Amino acid sequence: MLDIRTIRNNPELVKANIKKKFQDHKLVMVDEVIEMDTAFRAAKTRGDELRGQRNAISKEIGGYMAKGMKEEAEKTKEKVAGISKELAELEVLEVELEQKIKDRMMVIPNIIDDTVPIGKDDSENVEVAIFGEPKVPAYDVPYHVEIMESLKGIDLESARKTSGNGFYYLKGDIARLHSGILSYARDFMIDRGFEYYIPPFMIRSEVVTGVMSFAEMDNMMYKIEGEDLYLIGTSEHSMIGKFIDEMLEEEDLPQALTSYSPCFRKEVGAHGIEERGVYRIHQFEKQEMIVVCKPEESPEWFVKLYENTIDFFRSLDVPVRALECCSGDLADLKVKSIDIEAWSPRQKKYFEVGSCSNLGDAQARRLGIRVRNKEQGNYFAHTLNNTVVAPPRMLIAFLENNLQEDGSIFIPEPLRMYVGGKDALKAK
Repeated sequence: MLDIRTIRNNPELVKANIKKKFQDHKLVMVDEVIEMDTAFRAAKTRGDELRGQRNAISKEIGGYMAKGMKEEAEKTKEKVAGISKELAELEVLEVELEQKIKDRMMVIPNIIDDTVPIGKDDSENVEVAIFGEPKVPAYDVPYHVEIMESLKGIDLESARKTSGNGFYYLKGDIARLHSGILSYARDFMIDRGFEYYIPPFMIRSEVVTGVMSFAEMDNMMYKIEGEDLYLIGTSEHSMIGKFIDEMLEEEDLPQALTSYSPCFRKEVGAHGIEERGVYRIHQFEKQEMIVVCKPEESPEWFVKLYENTIDFFRSLDVPVRALECCSGDLADLKVKSIDIEAWSPRQKKYFEVGSCSNLGDAQARRLGIRVRNKEQGNYFAHTLNNTVVAPPRMLIAFLENNLQEDGSIFIPEPLRMYVGGKDALKAK
Protein backbone atom coordinates (compact mmCIF):
# COMPACT_ATOMS: atom_id res chain seq x y z
CA MET A 1 0.00 0.00 0.00
CA LEU A 2 1.33 3.42 -0.95
CA ASP A 3 1.71 6.40 1.35
CA ILE A 4 -1.38 8.58 0.81
CA ARG A 5 0.98 11.56 0.52
CA THR A 6 2.47 10.03 -2.64
CA ILE A 7 -0.95 10.11 -4.29
CA ARG A 8 -1.72 13.61 -2.98
CA ASN A 9 1.59 15.12 -4.06
CA ASN A 10 2.49 13.09 -7.15
CA PRO A 11 -0.59 11.51 -8.73
CA GLU A 12 1.04 11.46 -12.17
CA LEU A 13 3.84 9.22 -10.86
CA VAL A 14 1.25 6.81 -9.49
CA LYS A 15 -0.68 6.82 -12.78
CA ALA A 16 2.49 6.29 -14.82
CA ASN A 17 3.33 3.30 -12.60
CA ILE A 18 -0.17 1.83 -13.14
CA LYS A 19 0.34 2.14 -16.90
CA LYS A 20 3.71 0.37 -16.65
CA LYS A 21 1.88 -2.53 -15.04
CA PHE A 22 -0.80 -2.53 -17.77
CA GLN A 23 -3.59 -1.97 -15.23
CA ASP A 24 -5.22 1.05 -16.87
CA HIS A 25 -8.59 0.18 -15.28
CA LYS A 26 -7.09 1.36 -11.98
CA LEU A 27 -6.23 4.86 -13.22
CA VAL A 28 -9.61 6.23 -12.15
CA MET A 29 -8.90 5.07 -8.58
CA VAL A 30 -6.14 7.66 -8.23
CA ASP A 31 -8.54 10.53 -8.90
CA GLU A 32 -11.15 8.93 -6.67
CA VAL A 33 -8.68 8.67 -3.79
CA ILE A 34 -7.65 12.31 -4.22
CA GLU A 35 -11.29 13.46 -4.24
CA MET A 36 -12.24 11.33 -1.25
CA ASP A 37 -9.10 12.31 0.66
CA THR A 38 -9.95 16.01 0.15
CA ALA A 39 -13.48 15.39 1.43
CA PHE A 40 -12.17 13.32 4.36
CA ARG A 41 -9.74 16.02 5.47
CA ALA A 42 -12.42 18.71 5.09
CA ALA A 43 -14.79 16.65 7.26
CA LYS A 44 -12.06 16.16 9.84
CA THR A 45 -11.23 19.88 9.90
CA ARG A 46 -14.90 20.82 10.25
CA GLY A 47 -15.26 18.25 13.02
CA ASP A 48 -12.33 19.74 14.93
CA GLU A 49 -13.89 23.23 14.57
CA LEU A 50 -17.24 21.99 15.87
CA ARG A 51 -15.65 20.25 18.85
CA GLY A 52 -13.90 23.49 19.74
CA GLN A 53 -17.17 25.39 19.45
CA ARG A 54 -19.00 22.80 21.54
CA ASN A 55 -16.40 22.97 24.30
CA ALA A 56 -16.57 26.77 24.40
CA ILE A 57 -20.37 26.84 24.41
CA SER A 58 -20.51 24.17 27.12
CA LYS A 59 -18.54 26.53 29.35
CA GLU A 60 -21.08 29.27 28.63
CA ILE A 61 -23.90 26.98 29.77
CA GLY A 62 -22.13 26.49 33.09
CA GLY A 63 -21.83 30.24 33.49
CA TYR A 64 -25.50 30.83 32.73
CA MET A 65 -26.57 28.13 35.18
CA ALA A 66 -24.36 29.62 37.89
CA LYS A 67 -26.07 32.99 37.37
CA GLY A 68 -29.56 31.47 37.32
CA MET A 69 -30.05 32.40 33.65
CA LYS A 70 -31.95 29.22 32.76
CA GLU A 71 -33.55 30.54 29.56
CA GLU A 72 -30.18 31.50 28.07
CA ALA A 73 -28.75 28.16 29.19
CA GLU A 74 -31.54 26.24 27.44
CA LYS A 75 -31.06 28.21 24.18
CA THR A 76 -27.33 27.50 24.33
CA LYS A 77 -28.02 23.80 24.95
CA GLU A 78 -30.01 23.77 21.69
CA LYS A 79 -26.92 25.09 19.90
CA VAL A 80 -24.84 22.28 21.44
CA ALA A 81 -27.42 19.73 20.33
CA GLY A 82 -27.24 21.08 16.77
CA ILE A 83 -23.45 20.89 16.83
CA SER A 84 -23.53 17.34 18.24
CA LYS A 85 -25.93 16.26 15.48
CA GLU A 86 -23.63 17.65 12.76
CA LEU A 87 -20.63 16.08 14.47
CA ALA A 88 -22.28 12.66 14.51
CA GLU A 89 -23.03 12.96 10.78
CA LEU A 90 -19.43 14.01 10.09
CA GLU A 91 -18.04 11.09 12.08
CA VAL A 92 -20.12 8.66 10.03
CA LEU A 93 -18.91 10.35 6.84
CA GLU A 94 -15.28 10.15 7.99
CA VAL A 95 -15.53 6.41 8.65
CA GLU A 96 -17.23 5.85 5.30
CA LEU A 97 -14.65 7.88 3.36
CA GLU A 98 -11.72 6.31 5.23
CA GLN A 99 -12.92 2.81 4.28
CA LYS A 100 -13.47 3.75 0.64
CA ILE A 101 -10.00 5.30 0.45
CA LYS A 102 -8.46 2.19 2.03
CA ASP A 103 -10.32 -0.14 -0.37
CA ARG A 104 -8.76 1.67 -3.33
CA MET A 105 -5.34 2.12 -1.76
CA MET A 106 -5.15 -1.64 -1.16
CA VAL A 107 -5.35 -2.37 -4.91
CA ILE A 108 -3.32 0.53 -6.32
CA PRO A 109 0.05 -1.12 -7.12
CA ASN A 110 3.31 -0.33 -5.38
CA ILE A 111 5.80 1.87 -7.24
CA ILE A 112 8.12 -0.49 -9.09
CA ASP A 113 11.89 -0.05 -9.18
CA ASP A 114 13.30 1.91 -12.11
CA THR A 115 15.34 -1.14 -13.16
CA VAL A 116 12.29 -3.39 -13.66
CA PRO A 117 11.84 -4.29 -17.37
CA ILE A 118 8.51 -3.19 -18.85
CA GLY A 119 6.37 -6.03 -20.18
CA LYS A 120 2.79 -7.30 -20.14
CA ASP A 121 3.25 -10.80 -18.70
CA ASP A 122 5.74 -13.53 -17.81
CA SER A 123 6.53 -14.13 -21.49
CA GLU A 124 8.45 -10.82 -21.38
CA ASN A 125 10.55 -11.58 -18.31
CA VAL A 126 14.28 -11.01 -18.86
CA GLU A 127 17.10 -13.50 -18.33
CA VAL A 128 19.74 -12.04 -16.01
CA ALA A 129 22.33 -14.82 -15.85
CA ILE A 130 22.88 -18.58 -16.14
CA PHE A 131 24.73 -20.55 -13.46
CA GLY A 132 26.08 -23.98 -14.32
CA GLU A 133 26.10 -25.70 -17.70
CA PRO A 134 22.68 -27.03 -18.75
CA LYS A 135 23.29 -30.56 -20.02
CA VAL A 136 21.18 -33.10 -21.89
CA PRO A 137 22.46 -36.68 -21.44
CA ALA A 138 22.76 -39.13 -24.33
CA TYR A 139 20.20 -41.41 -22.66
CA ASP A 140 16.49 -40.69 -22.13
CA VAL A 141 15.37 -38.85 -19.01
CA PRO A 142 11.92 -40.17 -17.99
CA TYR A 143 9.09 -38.08 -16.55
CA HIS A 144 9.81 -37.32 -12.89
CA VAL A 145 6.96 -39.52 -11.62
CA GLU A 146 8.40 -42.46 -13.54
CA ILE A 147 11.80 -41.86 -11.93
CA MET A 148 10.16 -41.79 -8.49
CA GLU A 149 8.15 -44.92 -9.27
CA SER A 150 11.31 -46.75 -10.32
CA LEU A 151 12.59 -46.03 -6.81
CA LYS A 152 9.27 -47.08 -5.24
CA GLY A 153 9.04 -43.54 -3.92
CA ILE A 154 5.61 -42.15 -4.80
CA ASP A 155 1.95 -43.16 -4.62
CA LEU A 156 -0.41 -40.79 -6.41
CA GLU A 157 -3.31 -43.20 -6.72
CA SER A 158 -3.77 -43.61 -2.96
CA ALA A 159 -3.53 -39.84 -2.48
CA ARG A 160 -6.24 -39.37 -5.09
CA LYS A 161 -8.51 -41.65 -3.07
CA THR A 162 -7.85 -39.91 0.25
CA SER A 163 -7.57 -36.31 -0.90
CA GLY A 164 -8.07 -35.85 -4.68
CA ASN A 165 -5.79 -34.46 -7.37
CA GLY A 166 -2.92 -32.26 -6.28
CA PHE A 167 -1.82 -34.50 -3.40
CA TYR A 168 0.73 -37.32 -3.10
CA TYR A 169 2.33 -39.90 -0.86
CA LEU A 170 6.12 -39.90 -0.88
CA LYS A 171 7.82 -42.95 0.60
CA GLY A 172 11.11 -44.77 1.04
CA ASP A 173 14.25 -43.20 -0.39
CA ILE A 174 12.32 -40.44 -2.17
CA ALA A 175 10.62 -39.38 1.08
CA ARG A 176 13.99 -39.42 2.82
CA LEU A 177 15.57 -37.43 -0.01
CA HIS A 178 12.74 -34.90 0.22
CA SER A 179 13.30 -34.44 3.96
CA GLY A 180 17.07 -34.46 3.50
CA ILE A 181 16.92 -31.58 1.02
CA LEU A 182 14.88 -29.52 3.49
CA SER A 183 17.28 -30.32 6.35
CA TYR A 184 20.25 -29.39 4.19
CA ALA A 185 18.52 -26.12 3.21
CA ARG A 186 17.87 -25.32 6.89
CA ASP A 187 21.53 -25.82 7.82
CA PHE A 188 22.70 -24.01 4.66
CA MET A 189 20.81 -20.87 5.72
CA ILE A 190 21.80 -21.14 9.39
CA ASP A 191 25.44 -21.27 8.26
CA ARG A 192 24.81 -18.01 6.38
CA GLY A 193 23.70 -16.25 9.54
CA PHE A 194 19.92 -16.61 9.32
CA GLU A 195 17.90 -17.43 12.44
CA TYR A 196 15.82 -20.60 12.09
CA TYR A 197 12.06 -20.59 12.75
CA ILE A 198 9.13 -22.97 12.55
CA PRO A 199 6.13 -20.59 12.39
CA PRO A 200 2.35 -21.03 12.81
CA PHE A 201 0.80 -22.70 9.78
CA MET A 202 -2.45 -20.70 10.08
CA ILE A 203 -2.86 -16.94 10.22
CA ARG A 204 -5.67 -14.43 10.78
CA SER A 205 -7.27 -12.42 7.98
CA GLU A 206 -5.59 -9.15 9.05
CA VAL A 207 -2.22 -10.79 8.44
CA VAL A 208 -3.32 -12.26 5.10
CA THR A 209 -4.43 -8.86 3.78
CA GLY A 210 -1.23 -7.35 5.14
CA VAL A 211 1.18 -9.63 3.31
CA MET A 212 -0.45 -10.14 -0.08
CA SER A 213 -2.76 -8.62 -2.70
CA PHE A 214 -6.44 -9.52 -2.90
CA ALA A 215 -5.94 -11.28 -6.26
CA GLU A 216 -3.25 -13.51 -4.75
CA MET A 217 -5.41 -14.19 -1.71
CA ASP A 218 -8.39 -15.35 -3.78
CA ASN A 219 -6.24 -17.62 -5.95
CA MET A 220 -4.12 -19.09 -3.17
CA MET A 221 -5.52 -19.18 0.33
CA TYR A 222 -7.62 -21.89 1.99
CA LYS A 223 -10.04 -20.47 4.58
CA ILE A 224 -10.80 -22.41 7.77
CA GLU A 225 -14.59 -22.57 7.89
CA GLY A 226 -16.14 -20.90 10.93
CA GLU A 227 -12.88 -19.30 12.10
CA ASP A 228 -10.83 -16.22 11.26
CA LEU A 229 -7.93 -18.38 10.11
CA TYR A 230 -6.29 -19.22 6.78
CA LEU A 231 -3.78 -21.96 5.93
CA ILE A 232 -0.52 -20.34 4.89
CA GLY A 233 0.63 -20.54 1.27
CA THR A 234 4.22 -19.88 2.36
CA SER A 235 5.90 -19.25 5.70
CA GLU A 236 6.63 -15.69 4.57
CA HIS A 237 3.02 -14.94 5.53
CA SER A 238 3.35 -15.82 9.20
CA MET A 239 6.97 -14.67 9.44
CA ILE A 240 6.21 -11.13 8.25
CA GLY A 241 2.98 -11.21 10.26
CA LYS A 242 5.11 -11.89 13.36
CA PHE A 243 6.05 -8.19 13.36
CA ILE A 244 2.50 -6.79 13.07
CA ASP A 245 2.06 -3.46 14.92
CA GLU A 246 5.63 -3.59 16.27
CA MET A 247 7.99 -0.67 16.77
CA LEU A 248 11.43 -2.09 15.98
CA GLU A 249 14.68 -0.61 17.20
CA GLU A 250 17.18 0.33 14.48
CA GLU A 251 19.97 -1.52 16.28
CA ASP A 252 17.93 -4.74 15.96
CA LEU A 253 17.94 -4.49 12.15
CA PRO A 254 18.39 -6.20 9.83
CA GLN A 255 16.49 -9.29 10.91
CA ALA A 256 17.48 -12.21 8.66
CA LEU A 257 15.24 -15.24 9.27
CA THR A 258 14.81 -18.64 7.64
CA SER A 259 11.69 -20.68 8.18
CA TYR A 260 10.32 -24.13 7.42
CA SER A 261 6.66 -24.85 6.82
CA PRO A 262 4.20 -26.92 4.89
CA CYS A 263 2.38 -24.75 2.33
CA PHE A 264 -1.21 -25.00 1.09
CA ARG A 265 -2.46 -23.46 -2.14
CA LYS A 266 -5.68 -23.62 -4.10
CA GLU A 267 -3.73 -22.94 -7.33
CA VAL A 268 -6.73 -21.37 -9.02
CA GLY A 269 -5.96 -20.11 -12.51
CA ALA A 270 -4.97 -21.05 -16.02
CA HIS A 271 -2.32 -23.61 -15.06
CA GLY A 272 -4.54 -25.86 -12.99
CA ILE A 273 -3.53 -28.86 -10.91
CA GLU A 274 -1.49 -31.69 -12.37
CA GLU A 275 -3.20 -35.06 -12.28
CA ARG A 276 0.08 -36.89 -12.69
CA GLY A 277 3.08 -35.10 -11.24
CA VAL A 278 4.25 -32.97 -8.32
CA TYR A 279 5.02 -29.66 -10.02
CA ARG A 280 1.74 -27.82 -9.38
CA ILE A 281 0.02 -29.21 -6.31
CA HIS A 282 -2.12 -28.21 -3.33
CA GLN A 283 0.38 -29.16 -0.61
CA PHE A 284 4.16 -28.95 -0.42
CA GLU A 285 6.96 -28.00 1.98
CA LYS A 286 9.38 -25.14 1.76
CA GLN A 287 12.39 -23.50 3.35
CA GLU A 288 12.02 -19.73 3.08
CA MET A 289 14.17 -16.69 3.86
CA ILE A 290 12.78 -13.39 5.13
CA VAL A 291 14.49 -10.08 5.82
CA VAL A 292 13.22 -7.00 7.65
CA CYS A 293 15.61 -4.08 7.20
CA LYS A 294 16.13 -0.34 6.75
CA PRO A 295 14.92 1.05 3.40
CA GLU A 296 18.43 1.90 2.21
CA GLU A 297 19.57 -1.68 2.83
CA SER A 298 16.85 -3.52 0.88
CA PRO A 299 18.48 -3.38 -2.62
CA GLU A 300 21.64 -5.03 -1.25
CA TRP A 301 19.63 -7.66 0.64
CA PHE A 302 17.64 -8.41 -2.51
CA VAL A 303 20.83 -9.46 -4.30
CA LYS A 304 22.04 -11.46 -1.28
CA LEU A 305 18.78 -13.39 -1.07
CA TYR A 306 18.59 -14.62 -4.63
CA GLU A 307 22.33 -15.40 -4.64
CA ASN A 308 21.71 -17.67 -1.62
CA THR A 309 19.27 -19.75 -3.67
CA ILE A 310 21.64 -19.92 -6.63
CA ASP A 311 24.46 -21.05 -4.36
CA PHE A 312 22.20 -23.68 -2.77
CA PHE A 313 21.20 -25.24 -6.10
CA ARG A 314 24.74 -25.10 -7.46
CA SER A 315 26.00 -26.91 -4.34
CA LEU A 316 23.80 -29.80 -5.51
CA ASP A 317 25.02 -29.55 -9.14
CA VAL A 318 21.68 -28.29 -10.47
CA PRO A 319 22.08 -25.63 -13.22
CA VAL A 320 19.88 -22.58 -12.70
CA ARG A 321 19.19 -19.20 -14.20
CA ALA A 322 17.95 -15.90 -12.78
CA LEU A 323 14.99 -14.35 -14.60
CA GLU A 324 13.88 -10.81 -13.79
CA CYS A 325 10.11 -10.36 -13.65
CA CYS A 326 8.76 -7.65 -15.92
CA SER A 327 6.32 -4.97 -14.73
CA GLY A 328 3.19 -6.83 -15.80
CA ASP A 329 4.28 -10.02 -14.02
CA LEU A 330 4.89 -8.33 -10.66
CA ALA A 331 2.29 -8.75 -7.92
CA ASP A 332 0.93 -5.37 -6.80
CA LEU A 333 2.92 -5.23 -3.55
CA LYS A 334 6.29 -5.94 -5.17
CA VAL A 335 8.96 -3.38 -6.03
CA LYS A 336 11.20 -5.87 -7.82
CA SER A 337 11.34 -9.64 -8.26
CA ILE A 338 13.65 -12.30 -9.67
CA ASP A 339 12.59 -15.88 -10.34
CA ILE A 340 15.11 -18.69 -10.00
CA GLU A 341 14.61 -21.42 -12.58
CA ALA A 342 16.22 -24.87 -12.63
CA TRP A 343 17.29 -26.74 -15.73
CA SER A 344 15.18 -29.70 -16.87
CA PRO A 345 17.19 -32.13 -19.03
CA ARG A 346 13.99 -33.93 -19.98
CA GLN A 347 12.17 -30.82 -21.20
CA LYS A 348 15.38 -29.11 -22.37
CA LYS A 349 14.31 -25.87 -20.73
CA TYR A 350 14.26 -24.10 -17.37
CA PHE A 351 11.31 -24.07 -14.95
CA GLU A 352 10.58 -21.99 -11.86
CA VAL A 353 11.74 -23.30 -8.48
CA GLY A 354 11.73 -20.10 -6.43
CA SER A 355 11.07 -16.38 -6.39
CA CYS A 356 12.88 -13.51 -4.66
CA SER A 357 10.95 -10.31 -3.95
CA ASN A 358 11.60 -6.85 -2.54
CA LEU A 359 8.30 -5.40 -1.32
CA GLY A 360 9.64 -2.06 -0.14
CA ASP A 361 7.51 -0.76 2.73
CA ALA A 362 4.20 -2.07 1.31
CA GLN A 363 3.77 -4.97 3.75
CA ALA A 364 5.14 -2.94 6.65
CA ARG A 365 2.69 -0.11 5.93
CA ARG A 366 -0.26 -2.52 5.84
CA LEU A 367 0.84 -4.33 9.01
CA GLY A 368 2.12 -1.32 10.95
CA ILE A 369 5.76 -2.46 11.15
CA ARG A 370 7.73 0.65 12.13
CA VAL A 371 11.32 1.44 13.03
CA ARG A 372 12.14 3.90 15.82
CA ASN A 373 14.38 6.83 14.92
CA LYS A 374 14.38 9.65 17.49
CA GLU A 375 16.42 12.07 15.37
CA GLN A 376 14.72 11.80 11.96
CA GLY A 377 11.36 10.32 12.93
CA ASN A 378 9.96 6.80 12.87
CA TYR A 379 9.57 5.07 9.52
CA PHE A 380 8.25 1.86 7.95
CA ALA A 381 10.65 -1.05 7.53
CA HIS A 382 11.34 -2.77 4.20
CA THR A 383 10.55 -6.48 3.83
CA LEU A 384 11.97 -9.08 1.46
CA ASN A 385 11.46 -12.79 0.94
CA ASN A 386 12.91 -15.58 -1.15
CA THR A 387 12.55 -19.32 -1.57
CA VAL A 388 15.55 -21.36 -0.49
CA VAL A 389 14.01 -24.57 -1.75
CA ALA A 390 10.50 -25.96 -2.25
CA PRO A 391 10.37 -29.72 -2.64
CA PRO A 392 8.79 -31.71 -4.12
CA ARG A 393 9.13 -29.30 -7.07
CA MET A 394 12.86 -29.11 -6.48
CA LEU A 395 12.93 -32.93 -6.55
CA ILE A 396 12.05 -32.79 -10.24
CA ALA A 397 15.17 -30.78 -11.03
CA PHE A 398 17.33 -32.81 -8.65
CA LEU A 399 16.24 -36.21 -9.99
CA GLU A 400 16.52 -35.23 -13.64
CA ASN A 401 19.97 -33.63 -13.25
CA ASN A 402 21.39 -36.45 -11.12
CA LEU A 403 19.88 -39.39 -13.01
CA GLN A 404 22.50 -41.88 -14.15
CA GLU A 405 22.25 -44.10 -17.23
CA ASP A 406 21.56 -47.19 -15.08
CA GLY A 407 18.54 -45.45 -13.50
CA SER A 408 20.24 -44.65 -10.19
CA ILE A 409 20.31 -41.16 -8.68
CA PHE A 410 23.69 -39.67 -7.80
CA ILE A 411 23.75 -37.95 -4.39
CA PRO A 412 26.14 -34.95 -4.21
CA GLU A 413 28.46 -34.93 -1.23
CA PRO A 414 26.74 -32.10 0.79
CA LEU A 415 23.49 -34.07 0.85
CA ARG A 416 24.82 -37.50 1.82
CA MET A 417 24.77 -37.00 5.58
CA TYR A 418 21.03 -36.32 5.32
CA VAL A 419 20.24 -39.56 3.46
CA GLY A 420 22.15 -42.02 5.61
CA GLY A 421 25.53 -41.53 3.95
CA LYS A 422 24.37 -42.89 0.59
CA ASP A 423 26.14 -41.71 -2.54
CA ALA A 424 23.37 -42.98 -4.83
CA LEU A 425 19.77 -44.17 -4.79
CA LYS A 426 19.28 -47.41 -6.73
CA ALA A 427 16.23 -48.26 -8.82
CA LYS A 428 14.20 -51.09 -7.26
